[in-house]
Amino acid sequence: MKITGIRTFLMQVGSPDLEARQTVPVPKSAQPFGGTRNWLFLKIDTDEGITGIGECSGWPRVVETAIKDLAPLLIGEDPTHIEKLWQKMAIAMMGHGMLGTVGGGAATGIDMALWDIKGKVLGVPVWNLLGGKLRDRIPIYSHANTVEKALSLKNRGIKALKCGGVSDPVRKVAMLRDAVGDEMDIAIDLHGPPWMTPADACRLVRKLEPYELLWVEDPIAPDNVEGYRRIRDAAHIPLAAGERTATIFGERQLIEEELVDVIQPDTGRAGGITQMKKIAAMAEAHHIQMAPHSGSLGPVAEYAALHLLASIPNALILERIDDDWEGRKHTIVPHPVQEGGSLAVPNGPGLGCDIDEEFVARFPSDGNVSIPVQESGGAYAPGTHGERLYVQTRLSRRHYFNT
Repeated sequence: MKITGIRTFLMQVGSPDLEARQTVPVPKSAQPFGGTRNWLFLKIDTDEGITGIGECSGWPRVVETAIKDLAPLLIGEDPTHIEKLWQKMAIAMMGHGMLGTVGGGAATGIDMALWDIKGKVLGVPVWNLLGGKLRDRIPIYSHANTVEKALSLKNRGIKALKCGGVSDPVRKVAMLRDAVGDEMDIAIDLHGPPWMTPADACRLVRKLEPYELLWVEDPIAPDNVEGYRRIRDAAHIPLAAGERTATIFGERQLIEEELVDVIQPDTGRAGGITQMKKIAAMAEAHHIQMAPHSGSLGPVAEYAALHLLASIPNALILERIDDDWEGRKHTIVPHPVQEGGSLAVPNGPGLGCDIDEEFVARFPSDGNVSIPVQESGGAYAPGTHGERLYVQTRLSRRHYFNT
């Protein structure tokens, strides 16, 4: 069997129902969506008529160009030699520098599609190729920033939620814990830069200790590894990070130095199922759990995450936006089966899914970057929103760090 071609499918999609996430104005054609989220899928064709599907993240519009650049290196190769092709891509990209999530995103979609092909060739699900299945269902968490949304999730049987905490984190967590009681786990995402220095993060996580959180996510910028060590020493609370880096080399320090309790590689840009399996093994050796990031991803990456989490012992939970853009369920065939707080592990050959190419083509990409919050969001210190700072110390500290 030989690879004969790689096709890409880029689409602009609607924003999920996240009350706390506000975006600046976007291009006119994207206005109905209220955001600049893109999904990038690809298909690898072979001379035996078997096609594999994958999904890429990490700046999708740029990643699409990277895939087209890599394609000539893969055409004519045997798609079942997955590790060999991953290494070939890594060497090919090396001369451009450490490409991070752009290179990782390109390798991810290709790698994912190769696993899909191999599963179809052998007539087994991808989880079977990864060592077999430990569990039939994967627990999920969803997003809530209001009492109403949190109670809605609870009523649907979802047992964990995550809120965003860039502007008023302590009061928000207190409000949500009071509303849902002890029956639901709560996590909070502080979204990294620019609103938190290590000193501020240390103070904040100590304030959050009484609420027994599932984790505090991205408390500081991902490049400030020393800062994670300060936070780890300052408070007794689980820390989570890892969505903004790619491959075992990007996640290595967080894991080997045990700076987090939960590692969160993004299923669309971590380097593919090949790398995710290796990251999980590294984490297992340090008693670190895995909860893949999936906040902005489409449904093909979700399928890949289900196969992975079914097969690894240190799987914790999967992120899922339960009230995502309506078009999500029309993009994928079949739609994942959710019952209450979990998703069923697919059992079809390969990944067990496909995209509706005609539906995807109805939503061409128009833009893929945005400034993350408006001034009214309260993330930046008062009067500094227009400065667009990457690092900033909090002002109005008495208000910010108290309930």
